[in-house]
Amino acid sequence: MNSIIQQFNNSNKILAVTHVHPDGDAIGSLIALGLSLEALNKKITLYCESPIPAVYRFLPAVHRVVKKIDGLNYDTAVILDCGDLGRVGKAVSLVKQIPVIVNIDHHITNTCFGHLQLIDTSACATAEIVYRLIKQMGLPFSKPVATSIYTGILADTGSFRFSNTNRAAFAICQEMMEIGVDPHNIARHVYGTYSLSRIKLLNLALDSIELSKNGKLSIMTLTQKMFDETHTQPEDVDGLINYAQRIEDVEVAALIQEHHNGKEKSRKTNRFHVSLRSDGAVDVAAIASLFGGGGHASASGFSIESTLSNIKSKIFSLADKI
Repeated sequence: MNSIIQQFNNSNKILAVTHVHPDGDAIGSLIALGLSLEALNKKITLYCESPIPAVYRFLPAVHRVVKKIDGLNYDTAVILDCGDLGRVGKAVSLVKQIPVIVNIDHHITNTCFGHLQLIDTSACATAEIVYRLIKQMGLPFSKPVATSIYTGILADTGSFRFSNTNRAAFAICQEMMEIGVDPHNIARHVYGTYSLSRIKLLNLALDSIELSKNGKLSIMTLTQKMFDETHTQPEDVDGLINYAQRIEDVEVAALIQEHHNGKEKSRKTNRFHVSLRSDGAVDVAAIASLFGGGGHASASGFSIESTLSNIKSKIFSLADKI
């Protein structure tokens, strides 16, 4: 950790990046660390290739997160909540040109990329590691930083319901509340408010659910046609997989999300992102690794170019091993 702090202190222009299809921990960690480093009078760019999910757009400084990087001239890149560098998306080639890459993460599948690593697989969220880093740097926790850290931990522990919930999760969140974080307001945004379009998308998603013959695996599918019909965006998907996971006797849930291919209608295959969730009995990170992905034992994912029927067939074939 000390070498990372020294690198930050010696840097002038820092690029902070998180993964495509960001969740609450990714966005919360990105904003918390970015705002804290800015307090050191560093020039900070916050980057995420994908749009911010609607439920996290209430976060302070979320408007600072950009989807395009102009120029280079960064002396440090800090990569947050990414198991491998490829998770940053199209910016990976640009990131590789930055002199020093700092890898901060809690995924067990992390490939230890970068020049400096701060990886703790026992942490409940990357936001927990960011909290410790800010503490070690001796920086104060502003309310925007505290709100971002609280949200990251809340999201990645599933409101303290998931098996990764540890003592630190409660202790840190209590400290953030003492700074002024409003738990009710954050919960209202993350779990309690949906647009009518998102409800319509949920309806189609629920209708798409299929179960394996043994009832232990469920698949939810979201196609581009569904997004078009409901006037929704990929960022509206956050949390929908939980409905497929909570079906009685289901141990593994998969959400197959089609990527928009633009005008390439002649292609026989499409690009899909597959999210996997487990009740804890099955290591879905191991499953994701079979397809070049990764993540946690209870939450992971991968991207693949294929046909929808072929993807479903591959996933359902795993059911007999559950």
